[in-house]
Amino acid sequence: MTRRPGTPPRQLARAATVSIERRPDDDPDVVECVTRYVAELDRRTPGGFRLADGDALLDPGGHYLLAVSQGRPVAVGGVRALPLLSTEVSTAEVKRMWVAEDWRGAGLGARMLRHLERRALDLGHRRVLLDTKRHLTEAVTLYERAGYREVERYNDNAAAELFFEKTLPDTVRAASGEPDNVAG
Repeated sequence: MTRRPGTPPRQLARAATVSIERRPDDDPDVVECVTRYVAELDRRTPGGFRLADGDALLDPGGHYLLAVSQGRPVAVGGVRALPLLSTEVSTAEVKRMWVAEDWRGAGLGARMLRHLERRALDLGHRRVLLDTKRHLTEAVTLYERAGYREVERYNDNAAAELFFEKTLPDTVRAASGEPDNVAG
């Protein structure tokens, strides 16, 4: 695990207790974390946040990863396939990525994103897209540090303000000391 400047050693030791597991879209812990994510968006978004009509809380058939520490879910994220357009490479979209507030600052968001990228590769995708809101500055910073570049709008998500893309290398390497596999 790479130590970020200013990250207390205690926070890093705590992060070592986290396992990342594959879970189905109807898993109660996945549903709980995504519900917490939407509630946080509602609190942090000027004027509140609501899912768009027809936008499900969870994508049936999506591939979800759940970070768990001592039996408690502490982060979630999903990957879903996007329709292939004529000359595009196979593309996945990262959805509903969230880290519990008391776990932020320990590198768990970056770790989850790397695992989601690896999951996308395992599913045969060479490119990842994602969207976010401008005021979620910590998410925007995370994506930029991870090599995502801003692109034009690629979907009809009215709540999204920024759109990012990353072409994945043949392999997505784990951070030093991080297991290369995901349980489940």
